[in-house]
Amino acid sequence: KIKYAKILEKNLGMVDTVWMRKDGTLMDVHLQSAPLTPGDLSTGVTFTALDITDRKKAEEDKRKMELQIQHVQKLESLGVLAGGIAHDFNNILMTILGNADLAVSDLSPASPAYINLIEIEKASRRAADLCKQMLAYSGHGKFISQPLDLSTVISEMNHMLEVSISKHVVLKYQLTENLPAVLGDANQINQIIMNLVVNSSEAIEKNSGVVSISTGAMECDRKYLTETYLDDNLPEGIYCYIEIADTGCGMEKDIIAKFFDPFFSTKFAGRGLGMSAVLGIVRGHKGALKVYSEPRRGTTIKVLFPALEDSVPATKNNEDLEIVKWRGHGTVLLVDDEETIRTLGKKMLERIGFSVLVAKDGRDAVNVYKQFESEIDCVLTDLTMPHMDGEVAFRELRKINRNVRVILSSGYNEQDVTEKFVGKGLAGFIQKPYTLALLREAMQKIFQNQE
Repeated sequence: KIKYAKILEKNLGMVDTVWMRKDGTLMDVHLQSAPLTPGDLSTGVTFTALDITDRKKAEEDKRKMELQIQHVQKLESLGVLAGGIAHDFNNILMTILGNADLAVSDLSPASPAYINLIEIEKASRRAADLCKQMLAYSGHGKFISQPLDLSTVISEMNHMLEVSISKHVVLKYQLTENLPAVLGDANQINQIIMNLVVNSSEAIEKNSGVVSISTGAMECDRKYLTETYLDDNLPEGIYCYIEIADTGCGMEKDIIAKFFDPFFSTKFAGRGLGMSAVLGIVRGHKGALKVYSEPRRGTTIKVLFPALEDSVPATKNNEDLEIVKWRGHGTVLLVDDEETIRTLGKKMLERIGFSVLVAKDGRDAVNVYKQFESEIDCVLTDLTMPHMDGEVAFRELRKINRNVRVILSSGYNEQDVTEKFVGKGLAGFIQKPYTLALLREAMQKIFQNQE
């Protein structure tokens, strides 16, 4: 208004404005005015109108791109932080859970301390689950990928969803049959669906409402993908989707911008890593998210997964694994830089039948192995250690004995760790924190396969 007033008063100035074309479309215009003769308005005034629609659009696109880059960098930074914390915390939990597990196996259920130890185990497992969510948020959760039909995945968890939401909420399904398969981890995708459905149910609050779950497949071009969360240069093509819509309270734009931040909540109490874990799992599956929401009109979240070409969804294997109280034999070299884990691991391995030698890092492990090579049947080593880490130690041990059996253990997940060792002779992996039963199972598989 000030610039227009200046033009009207002095017939001199410039202003950006919007004009309407004859066909009704709008155009951005840069308008300039000046006297024909400088300082003399009596001879007339010139007006120049420049169409700057393309320039304005380019500026807006640049602004959106900068915001998107900032958002991605923020997510990456938080992901690195979450992954590092989860790894370190898993090492601490290893000591708590492992010692509690050993103590429980030593006690009679009638012992006064038995119940207390069981509660310690339960709390440790809940903490371990939180670590898994943190790894999921960082995009480094443990994935066991196989071809999946998203409609089948949802159908198999109907009952679990029904009992997890408010009685005032009705679930409606619209599941497409014969969807193309996607490559994914069923448990992680279950976690996505559960978190989104529970969040939608809570958005409805105490009112009656509907949460709709639908699946389908769609062609996604670059323009569509650039408008999603986690557009990590995803390729164009067919994407299968899960769409969850609710009739809840909806969200303002500023709330949507924070929706996937860790511990962010529109409620007083924090909701933990639920939504941020969803984001991490989708990232790990090379997928994307779209969020549509308006206050008082509800929220719709679409989760996209790249479809596989010419694949058949995996069928569920219902065969129960036979639990055998297997006992090992021979000597294991246990390598870890933390004394508490070396002490605990030694007790656990001895409990299932092994003799144990210990080393405090990779360099120490190589020296011990050179000295006792003929006696050592297996090496169980941590990955992250000072002086020489597990990866370098593995290579050095293979130089001494190409057939050495090496099992890696880490607070990071199996997929991230073992992809570095594909085709290099790694015998196995066990993720911290682990119980006596999980250690027995891992050692049994490795020794029986070798036999």
